[in-house]
Amino acid sequence: MPRNTSMSLPAIRRNNTLVLFGEFVAEQALQGVKPLGMAELFAKKLQISASMWTQIRSEKTQRNISDKLARQIETACGKPAKWLDEDQTTEPEVDHGEERFIELARLAYRSQNARGKRALRTLILEQTKPPEA
Repeated sequence: MPRNTSMSLPAIRRNNTLVLFGEFVAEQALQGVKPLGMAELFAKKLQISASMWTQIRSEKTQRNISDKLARQIETACGKPAKWLDEDQTTEPEVDHGEERFIELARLAYRSQNARGKRALRTLILEQTKPPEA
């Protein structure tokens, strides 16, 4: 896939690393891991400090990912060399507000009994119905 020339290499690497984080969170959720502490678990997988991961994913600091760190991330995530350097996104950049909402929704769902889960599902379905003409 050719590199998106409208984005810089640091931006592409950051976005791709956020894609990997999203995949990691999804995999962990399927295994029943609670969403709290996912960032620390991902940092551990990448063999970096939680602080460094926070700096990389932060919209304010956006710490650049060096060549050495890019190769380390690729290895830790089972990706081929230079994978992080090519734009892998097929969706818009991660919306952190949406991610926080999903975590809250998951916590709410998991804390409910069957009746509560049905009520939450009904509420969401009501909100996603298209307006009737």
